[in-house]
Amino acid sequence: MRMVMGVMVLGQLLTRILLAAHAGDRLAAARRILRDVPLIDGHNDLPWNIRKFLKNQLRDFRFDDLRESHPWSNTVWSHTDLRRLKEGMVAAQFWSAYVPCSSQHLDSVQLALEQIDLIRRLVNKHSQNMILVTTAEGIEQAHKDGRLASLIGVEGGHAVGTSLAVLRMLYELGARYLTLTHTCNTPWADCSTADEPGQVPQIGGLSNFGKSIVLEMNRLGMMVDLSHVSVPTMLDAMGISRAPVIFSHSSAHALCNSSRNVPDHALRLLATSGGIVMISFYPHFISCSGRSTLQDVAAHINHVRKVAGIDHVGIGAGYDGINLTPTGLEDVSKYPELFAELLTKGWSEKDIQKLAGLNLIRVFKSVEQVRDRMAAEGIEPFNDDIPENDIIGRDYCRYNLRQQFAKP
Repeated sequence: MRMVMGVMVLGQLLTRILLAAHAGDRLAAARRILRDVPLIDGHNDLPWNIRKFLKNQLRDFRFDDLRESHPWSNTVWSHTDLRRLKEGMVAAQFWSAYVPCSSQHLDSVQLALEQIDLIRRLVNKHSQNMILVTTAEGIEQAHKDGRLASLIGVEGGHAVGTSLAVLRMLYELGARYLTLTHTCNTPWADCSTADEPGQVPQIGGLSNFGKSIVLEMNRLGMMVDLSHVSVPTMLDAMGISRAPVIFSHSSAHALCNSSRNVPDHALRLLATSGGIVMISFYPHFISCSGRSTLQDVAAHINHVRKVAGIDHVGIGAGYDGINLTPTGLEDVSKYPELFAELLTKGWSEKDIQKLAGLNLIRVFKSVEQVRDRMAAEGIEPFNDDIPENDIIGRDYCRYNLRQQFAKP
């Protein structure tokens, strides 16, 4: 009997050793893949945390490793520093120039400019490790050079102040996507809360001015980001856009019925237009609760792959903008573990490459090609003004040219 028990224990031990060895092999394979292709994350909110904690002062900001640095070590909102980005093999990061909804119709444009300024100063301060990138080719080159490609995404359409001229200037400053809304409607687009029970849409999608915003983004070569928007806004944007769109940090509605997630019919339309959903890691978007796991995130990735196809899924964790993280994906150092998990689910190395970054690069290049075609067609900047009826009744400080020239 003792011999039988001994054999069983030995067998269990050998099984564990073999499983550990296989897990180690898969992690090594994931790391090898990420050396070959850039891992691109679509959304990180570190810039807003720097504003919250340091008032955008970078003099004493020790970005190399924040785990033992106050106040970063004492907050649930901190998941990112240069050391952990390197451990996670992140090659390109879209930094969010987030603008809170409470600033709409007030100083939202100024806040957007200040956050873009912060991102650019952060990159300049760490130029040995980071480089500001504004093109798809720039991502590829930075990966070859071993520097973190740093891109800017503006979060919240109210950051443009209902002005196409402001949109153009944000592009000139380096912004390469604009999230059309945040958690509030703009005068030209409905956000995702409009889809929640008991809510009444303000517009029912995109207004005509909102469609002009999308077309001007196409002309500029700026990616249209549909995270945070309502489903009708998603459909309107995909219908009007000449270029593929992105969801910089969203997940699958079929697995978690949050209004922040993308329903299957929108995923299928996204596939026909060539876009991409970059999966968020926030537990409330993954499991519709305060707890989730790496395996739950993998399930969302697999769902988008099943419905839209392998060419239309990416990673947009949302670190530093979430106060809860999945078990196994606690910070930016954990990305290789996610790819290793997918290898256990039968993903090929080619598919992992697409998920990691090649899909986003394809979309980015397509957006640039649409820009070039529109330029070749002689399409000039759109100069539509938002109709006054769309902003009447709002607490909106706005210069009135007609008043300036009115008779006393």
